[in-house]
Amino acid sequence: MTSLAGPGSTRRMALAGASVLLVALGLVVLMVVRPSEASPSGGASASQSAPAEGSVDAGFARDMAIHHQQAVEMSFIVRDRTDDEDVRRLAYDIINTQANQRGMMLGWLEMWGLPKSSAGPPMEWMGHTVEPSDDGSLMPGMATDAELEALEAAKGEQAEVLFLRLMTVHHRAGADMAQAAAGAAGTDAIRNLAAGMVRGQKSEMGLMADMLKARGAKP
Repeated sequence: MTSLAGPGSTRRMALAGASVLLVALGLVVLMVVRPSEASPSGGASASQSAPAEGSVDAGFARDMAIHHQQAVEMSFIVRDRTDDEDVRRLAYDIINTQANQRGMMLGWLEMWGLPKSSAGPPMEWMGHTVEPSDDGSLMPGMATDAELEALEAAKGEQAEVLFLRLMTVHHRAGADMAQAAAGAAGTDAIRNLAAGMVRGQKSEMGLMADMLKARGAKP
């Protein structure tokens, strides 16, 4: 995951702690209220074998958990840098949805008996080769450290526009990853979750395009 060293490390540690709390709460709710959806088989027979270490299911769960973590981080940042209710509502929705989804994916990895991180490169499960980068962007669509620092420094409409642009790029890449998993994963749990992510993130991309247009800004 993204290193916490360097400028803004204190803030990122605080945001990560808040996100972890949301993940834990979301997973508890899912386990108690909707136990079938919190199971690795997505409600299928308990005899269904767990995915292998190098499976699409495991790779997607690990990579999307990292991808979601940054979306939650950016949403926390903009929430505190604008008074616009529409942007704050969108940020809250992303925090709530993606923290819960992240908790589900990490929970499935735990129940499958698989590590939550991989020694291999990101997106290997998609057949992609992601070159190592020192700018903080671990996968396509992820913001760089410099972009996160710019978002931190912005306020008001400037923060809103930057957030909407960064999150649009983030969602576009996330939807591509989810589309691949929806078609290639071996478990109903991952296929169903990924298909839902595609629908949700594409819907939010349309909303963000309208919000940028209302602010006289291009995507």
